Amino acid sequence: MNMRPNLLIIMADQLSARALGAYGGVARAPHIDALAARGVVFDSFYCNSPLCAPSRFSFMAGQLPSKIGAYDNAAEFSADTPTFAHYLRRAGYQTILSGKMHFCGPEQLHGFEERLTTDIYPSDFGWTPDWTRPEQRPAWYHTMDSVIQAGPCVRSCQLDFDDEVVYAARQKLFDLARSADARPFCLVVSMTHPHDPYAVPLEYWNRYRDDEIGPPRVPDLAGQEDPHSRRLRHVIGLGLSQPTESQAQRARRAYYGAVSYIDDQVGALTAALGQTGFADNTVTVILADHGDMLGERGLWYKMSFFEPSCRIPLIVHAPARFAPRRVSAVASLVDLLPTFLALASEEQAPSYAAPIDGSSLLPALRGGAAPGEAFGEYLAEGAMAPIVMIRRSSHKFVHSPADPEQLYDLDTDPEERSNLAASQEHVAVAAAFRAEVTRRWNLSSLQAAVLASQQRRHLVYAALREGRYRPWDFQPVRDASRSYIRNDRELEDLERMGRYPPAT
Repeated sequence: MNMRPNLLIIMADQLSARALGAYGGVARAPHIDALAARGVVFDSFYCNSPLCAPSRFSFMAGQLPSKIGAYDNAAEFSADTPTFAHYLRRAGYQTILSGKMHFCGPEQLHGFEERLTTDIYPSDFGWTPDWTRPEQRPAWYHTMDSVIQAGPCVRSCQLDFDDEVVYAARQKLFDLARSADARPFCLVVSMTHPHDPYAVPLEYWNRYRDDEIGPPRVPDLAGQEDPHSRRLRHVIGLGLSQPTESQAQRARRAYYGAVSYIDDQVGALTAALGQTGFADNTVTVILADHGDMLGERGLWYKMSFFEPSCRIPLIVHAPARFAPRRVSAVASLVDLLPTFLALASEEQAPSYAAPIDGSSLLPALRGGAAPGEAFGEYLAEGAMAPIVMIRRSSHKFVHSPADPEQLYDLDTDPEERSNLAASQEHVAVAAAFRAEVTRRWNLSSLQAAVLASQQRRHLVYAALREGRYRPWDFQPVRDASRSYIRNDRELEDLERMGRYPPAT
């Protein structure tokens, strides 16, 4: 097939790969399962930072967070950082965003020609961490209330947002079908579920029973955890309120209900692809920004390089282009920018305006090899110094100047219960990874850069909150004078253009 494909990129927030049926999980997600059955499923796919904004910026830029200053959830995404939206737009694509991308700073488009909704999160510097005060728990961050108060609801802020995101995206697909603009499109639909708080309508709550979900695979390791996990307990407020076993189970059940809600939205979007005639020439991509610990090891949310937090789904559905298969080799979000460009380039080698850290997955989609490695960085709340991760072959290596090293063999120890970093049998493996960290990162310089950035942003945020405040949050523009029936065009023309498919 030579015609350049449309791209429908559906991103869920905090969706761990292990939740989905395609990855052995128990989530009732028939629409995602169907895409996986006829698509290419990447079994060992990782985010490059287990936190919303840094992960998304890396996904868009094809670069690790430290390369683009994407340190935390209040780091500015620089306007001069090329993203896949810029590249695709320059290549002749319509680039459209509906939903969350957690852009911070006054630039709120980053290459998207059109943005259909505002973001669910603020775009200012108010959520900047402070590494100089590790004892201080950020008042704006997660608490255990999301777990303790988990359960059914009628409405929530999250539902309000995602319903709008999907409605706007479906409407855009119908508008594209009726448009005279023949350019291919890249439509990113980014929802906030199944991110906490763990509250879902009764319809989704009742799709599960507690005994179907089960308890965490790894019990609470309080008192035996690594130092970073101990700090995370403080950050998320576990020292202030400890959920009961029943409350934790309700949170897990609500999380799976939220996965089913996401699946219904995937079904609505793929149905719209079929109704508009786009299905055969659209590559549909299912992915997430990071996962959720969901009570494993006694931890919740993300911010960790343990598998539930950093391993995410990647499903690529395009049966006319790629035969169904599973890819076992390791890959990560930074590999998607070159992949999208390869799909859009009509076999021409793309040229990049900035160095990228990923490799195209097009060979893997066609039955060849995947990159075989992933690199991660965590530079936000709960850390005292940079934390970096290398995932290659069966091993995962986690290093920080502030903490003991961690080395896991995921083939023999998929739950990461046995840290091999100090094992005599693995001295050479750990040493090789340690040397690679030294080659790849200057961690002392990176720590200084993070601290300086935090200091600047604290000052700027405090200053901008004095006097008249001018927010950066994206304001969707809707010109009502161009909607529906208006007198500046002939009624017959308006009705003819609004009908799809056209009357014969």
